[in-house]
Amino acid sequence: MRTFFSTLIILLFTYIPTNAETYNIDMLNKRDDGQKMVFSEDVLHVTMGDTVIWLPTSKGHNVEFVVGPDNAELPKKSSKVNKEFSFVFTEPGIYLYQCSPHKSMGMIAFVVVDNNTHNIEVVKSTRVFGKSKKKLEELISNL
Repeated sequence: MRTFFSTLIILLFTYIPTNAETYNIDMLNKRDDGQKMVFSEDVLHVTMGDTVIWLPTSKGHNVEFVVGPDNAELPKKSSKVNKEFSFVFTEPGIYLYQCSPHKSMGMIAFVVVDNNTHNIEVVKSTRVFGKSKKKLEELISNL
């Protein structure tokens, strides 16, 4: 009986959802709506366990996580320019990311996991530059 409960506890803590989704986000010089230096999605809502793949549709872009939930293990470095990048979201909350070469041009976006915005104050207080200041305010107001 003891072995059964030990096994059950291990399974509960190592559970990975089998219905996880994969989403693609394009890194773009110009989006269909006329916006320049943007990701194809300004705010993407996903569920824990989902994967996002960023595709270098236009040249000169990358992905760099700026802030995420407290317990999230974010990549320590940005992705390489012009390279596909993927990330599995394992903690609920808001993830703010940017294109390093174009961050002052407003090339920032959010991934919101499980519709959880508990870390909104941290995101609001994140220091961004140039056009990203106004874009950050817009993104927050649309949550």
